[in-house]
Amino acid sequence: MMLKGRLITVGRAIAFVLLALILCGIVFQLAGYSAKEMFQSIADGAFLNPGAWKNSLRWALPLFITACGVAISFRCGFFNVGAQGQFYLGAIGATFVVDFMAGWPAFVVIPLAFLAGILGGAIWALWPALLRVRSGTDEVITTLMGNFIAGLVLIYVCSGILKDPSGTGQVMASRPVSPAFRISTNSGLSPTIIGIVIVVGVAMWLLVNRTAFGVLSSLAGRNPIMVVWQGAKLSRLGIAGFVLGGALAGLAGTIEVLGPNGRLVSGFLPAHGFTAILIALVASLSITGTAIVSLFFGGLAAASLYLPVLAGLPSAAIDIINAAIALFITARTVPGLARLAARRRASGST
Repeated sequence: MMLKGRLITVGRAIAFVLLALILCGIVFQLAGYSAKEMFQSIADGAFLNPGAWKNSLRWALPLFITACGVAISFRCGFFNVGAQGQFYLGAIGATFVVDFMAGWPAFVVIPLAFLAGILGGAIWALWPALLRVRSGTDEVITTLMGNFIAGLVLIYVCSGILKDPSGTGQVMASRPVSPAFRISTNSGLSPTIIGIVIVVGVAMWLLVNRTAFGVLSSLAGRNPIMVVWQGAKLSRLGIAGFVLGGALAGLAGTIEVLGPNGRLVSGFLPAHGFTAILIALVASLSITGTAIVSLFFGGLAAASLYLPVLAGLPSAAIDIINAAIALFITARTVPGLARLAARRRASGST
């Protein structure tokens, strides 16, 4: 019965995604573009053209890591929408390490960079968690505001202490990461990155499905009062979910800096965290579902390069499609989240 319920939930999410795509096709057709060419361009750019799978994976892998963190936090019943800021702080922390330890051996610098990135994301998730459990501050507001603050911190370091002195000034960016510290080329695919993603995916699946934390977090997401009756503390679950989500977002930011990006750039990947939230919601907070949905959204990101060429659409059309999917998924999800918030308030968040 549980498997059947999950299949029904995933099926509904897929139906909403298809409905959003059909709606976008109709809108673009009315605007003078060809809906058929739009769908064909997305299919070609995401999966059918030679090398399309590699491009899709390039975007899907970091999205999967961040979305896993979002799913864990949401499963705990706390709505961490600050993945973008945590992603940025992770990237900043990793960049500081590789920039100021340029002369050190790679086997020392790379692990320290990953550690700094993970800690950066975790710390940026910790303060909204503490505000939530200590004073009852709405975590949606604090994490959302944290995204804007992190964006300003990114601008500050890229135009100040980490600024590339040889740059043209047209783009605020850090000095390029030394080739010795890179974990992939610009393709974003390497055994190191793929290995990290596999480890994260397996670890998160085991955490959710084979540990007491996973059972309690899943229960907290459905019935927080029951968790309190079991003697567990919702505040501890919430803080753990926040910190783990922030750590994974910071890990994704580190991968971007040491991998395909090769440097820290002001305002890079501005929709990464929000797309990860959408992925987690479409996947109904399932780790396995998150992996599948990440491939879909990675394909959409890869297809954005083909839309202007094959369909005459601007690459921003992918943002419109993502927004339409978000609209339908939010309409499906918000009533459930509202009921959860009400139950959590009734439990006292103890």
